[in-house]
Amino acid sequence: MAQKTDVLIHNANVVNEGRSFRGWVAVSGPFISAVGEGDVPADMAACSAEVVDARGALLVPGAIDEHVHFRDPGLTHKADIVTETAAAAAGGVTSFIDMPNTMPQSTTVAAVADKMERAAATATANYGFYIGATNDNLPELLKADYTAIAGVKLFLGSSTGNMLVDSGSTLREIFSNVKALIAVHAESESEIRANRERMMSEYGDDVPLEKHPEIRSRKACADATRAAVELARQTGARLHVLHISTADELALFSPGNVGGKRITAETCPQYLLFDSSDYGRRGSRVKCNPAIKDTADRDALRRAVADGVIDCVATDHAPHLLAEKQGNALTAVSGMPMIQFSLPAMLTLALDGCFSIEKVVETMSHNPATLYSIVNRGFIRKGYFADLALVERCDHTVTDAEVISRCGWTPLAGMNMRWRVASTWLNGRRVWDGLRVDRDVRGMALRFNENNHYLQ
Repeated sequence: MAQKTDVLIHNANVVNEGRSFRGWVAVSGPFISAVGEGDVPADMAACSAEVVDARGALLVPGAIDEHVHFRDPGLTHKADIVTETAAAAAGGVTSFIDMPNTMPQSTTVAAVADKMERAAATATANYGFYIGATNDNLPELLKADYTAIAGVKLFLGSSTGNMLVDSGSTLREIFSNVKALIAVHAESESEIRANRERMMSEYGDDVPLEKHPEIRSRKACADATRAAVELARQTGARLHVLHISTADELALFSPGNVGGKRITAETCPQYLLFDSSDYGRRGSRVKCNPAIKDTADRDALRRAVADGVIDCVATDHAPHLLAEKQGNALTAVSGMPMIQFSLPAMLTLALDGCFSIEKVVETMSHNPATLYSIVNRGFIRKGYFADLALVERCDHTVTDAEVISRCGWTPLAGMNMRWRVASTWLNGRRVWDGLRVDRDVRGMALRFNENNHYLQ
């Protein structure tokens, strides 16, 4: 007789580790207890407490979004851990890593610990946090436990919260001494400042919204990314460059297995979905930092995902109230909510031939787990945590009304999605059933970097 299981998902199109196959997954407690191809054994079905017929839908490892801004604490009028992890669950995202530009900023070990306590009490997703770098907190970065903290977030260009690190000597010290992943927002502040002054000399205080990518220009991105990559090569630092937005930056990165790289790259769905023409169609809803650039950049980024030059796709989920998004290139705040629709959007692009479904799973689940050395997550493997998403074909038009994030809007409103998340399991428990989030389900703290050679 087969071992009793809590959940058995069968008749699924399992997508995992570069393969797609008709098969089944058994879950016991928080863990995957078995994975098989073809029909489920009859004795296993008889010994399962809950049997789920996937009816041919995709069964994928839950997405790991390694780049979110959940605004908690201090900015909770926009979002908090409760609302944004509910949106994550509805989008098939089972783990997140949150950025430090909250109030207070997470630039000390104690501040990160406070966020961990908040998440433990309220998160319906597994949680991790960065510690933020400043011009004067190297001692905090050096005493951090990087098996509990995901890495260091470093702003090379100012953005929400203005945590800019602009001291060259400090940057070199951080890159030389921190034995953990350093994730950077790479835009040249001097270039942005010069562009802003030039625009204001022409337009005054009313700079048109569509000039945003000229202020946060491709040169600003390319210059800062090039400098960060060069410094990482000089010092041997483990560098991860966030939200790549231009074709110009791609030559700085290489294809290949993410586990063999010391310098890696991320992009976001918005840079794969939109181009500069969308400023006219969608207005400030698509204003973000770095700015969305041209069609040629969008298409080059899609190819870079397909070719393995881009290692991860994360959302830079950054909710603001629509009232805060009003205005021009200078006054409308930058950032957008994306986590609820990121997986369906990427799978829609895959169906359109931009890259494979297997590549979506690789960049949204496998590679983040490998890149951050997250323990026992990101893959459908026996003994791993049962973080799973069942995604079915369903053509529908996205509306603001379905948004779970507190901000209540999405830049994707009016777009056709060809997939929907039917169910999400978090540590073996169904947290999303296609209609509602079970807020009694709690995530776990992510563990990082065990046996990671970067820390040796």
